[in-house]
Amino acid sequence: MKRRGVDTVGAMSIRLAANISMLFREYGFADRIAAAAGAGFPAVECQFPYEVEADVLAARLAQAKVPMIGLNTPPGDRFGSAAVPGLEGRFREDFELALRYAQAMGTNAIHVMSGVPDAPREKARVAFLANLRWAAQRAPEGMTLLIEPLNSRDRPGYFVSRSDEVVELLTELACPNVKVMFDLYHVQIMEGDLIIRLARHFAHIGHVQIASVPGRHEPDEGEIFLDGVFTALEAQGWGGYVGAEYNPRGDTEEGLGWAEPWLAR
Repeated sequence: MKRRGVDTVGAMSIRLAANISMLFREYGFADRIAAAAGAGFPAVECQFPYEVEADVLAARLAQAKVPMIGLNTPPGDRFGSAAVPGLEGRFREDFELALRYAQAMGTNAIHVMSGVPDAPREKARVAFLANLRWAAQRAPEGMTLLIEPLNSRDRPGYFVSRSDEVVELLTELACPNVKVMFDLYHVQIMEGDLIIRLARHFAHIGHVQIASVPGRHEPDEGEIFLDGVFTALEAQGWGGYVGAEYNPRGDTEEGLGWAEPWLAR
């Protein structure tokens, strides 16, 4: 198969994970696991799994023979609480819930949502670093905590909106199990220079996600040259999954032509 003039079949070892909070919404949440596996995805991830009991999801994952590689802490009413002063208790409760789900499903990454603070930035920064230090110590060995910058167009006021600032904060934090969630959609909107930033921040990147810009649809349209980014990831030695986290233009499976070179079917 050729896309944009690049022969991608057999050329790359990128492994895709379907984000079942956004893909396969034609099905109920738990049923999306089997749908993703049937479509050829070797793994799934999600945002908020909390509408279904953890043991039910664990059983569905085992039945479909795919791992759940990541989930988010609960959003609450501020889209997270890690950087919201005064919500330290809520943060710990939310993290413990996410940790319980992760351990039940064998998930080794939790996206710790930063939130939209109403306090001065310096106070939010102090709360953010303190909460992350606690969570980093609470996380079991082998688990990665992820911090994702969200673009200010979609999520105004979110504590972190640029990969550069997340890396600065994580350098100060100095917890090796806390990494950047490098979502091409958000980074392209706020910063651009995706390939340069992938190389610059590679040692700090714990997960990668993709979607088109500006529409956040299948990554076969818009501003991002997916083949170039995937080539750059492989050149850096990326061994993790790449999460497909986008809003399908229509039926999820009908829109998977872009992913055919990397699906097991």
